[in-house]
Amino acid sequence: MNSALYKHMMKIHIKGMMNYAFGSAFYILLMFWLFPSFAGNNAALDELIKSLPPGMTNAFNLGSGFGTVEAFISGEYYGLLLVLIVSIFCIMFTTQLMAKLVDQGSMAYLLATPTTRGKVAITQAAVFLTGLLSIMTVTTLCGFAGYAMFIGNLSDFHGAAYLRMNLAALLLFFAVGGIAFLVSSLANDEKKALGISAVLTFGFFSLDFIGKLSEKINWMRKLTYFSLYDPSGIIGGKTETAALAWSVLIVIGLVTFAVGIALFRKRDLPL
Repeated sequence: MNSALYKHMMKIHIKGMMNYAFGSAFYILLMFWLFPSFAGNNAALDELIKSLPPGMTNAFNLGSGFGTVEAFISGEYYGLLLVLIVSIFCIMFTTQLMAKLVDQGSMAYLLATPTTRGKVAITQAAVFLTGLLSIMTVTTLCGFAGYAMFIGNLSDFHGAAYLRMNLAALLLFFAVGGIAFLVSSLANDEKKALGISAVLTFGFFSLDFIGKLSEKINWMRKLTYFSLYDPSGIIGGKTETAALAWSVLIVIGLVTFAVGIALFRKRDLPL
C-alpha cells in the first residue's frame, strides 16, 4: 500500500464518507425515537403482521415482529434502508476510486509516480474499506446511543444480538463492495462502471426480495448472496447457519477484491 496516496485519497473522500455515516446515524436514531410510539400498539401490530401473507412478512423482514426495539430496527432499518444507503456508497465510492480516475486520465498520472499498479489498487481498496468500516462503526455506536436516549437503560438492550446484526451487515457490504470494486477495476468509463455495478447489486437484491414472496419462487434466493443476510433471523435467535453465511460473504469479498487488484495490474489502460 502507498501511504502517501492513502492519506491523499482519504483527505479527498473523508467528507463524502462522513456524509453517508451521518446519514445512517440520523436514520437509526430516528428509528429508536419512533419506536416508543409503536410500542403501545405492539400487540395490534403483531396481529396485523401475522395476518399478512408469509411472503410479505419475509420480503420486508417483519418476521420478528415489533415486540422489541431490536426486532423493530432489524426489519425497519437493517432489512431495507441500511442496505440501500450503504449499497449506494459501495457502488459510488468504488467507481470514484478506480473507474473515474481511469476515465478522467488521472490514473495515468498516479502510475507515473514511483509506485506500482498493485500498490495503487490495494491503496484504493483500503480507502474504500476504511469508509465502509467508518459508516458501520458510527451506525453501531449510534444504535447504542439511540437506545440510551430514547428507550431506557442499556442493561436491558440485547447488545450481543445487535452487534451480530451489524457484523452481518458489514460482511454483506464487504461482498457488495468487492464486486463493485472488481467491476470498477476493469472499466474505462465511469458511467459504465456505475451502471454495471448498480445492475449487479440491485439485481441480486431484487432476486432475494422476489424469492421471499412465495415458496414457489424461493429458489431464486439461491442465486444471490443477499440471501445470506438475515437481520430479523439474527434478532430472532436463528444463528444455526450464520457462521456459514458469514464465511461465504467473506470469501466473496476477499476473492473479488483480490481478482480486481490482480486484473488491474495486467490490463491495458487508455492513454
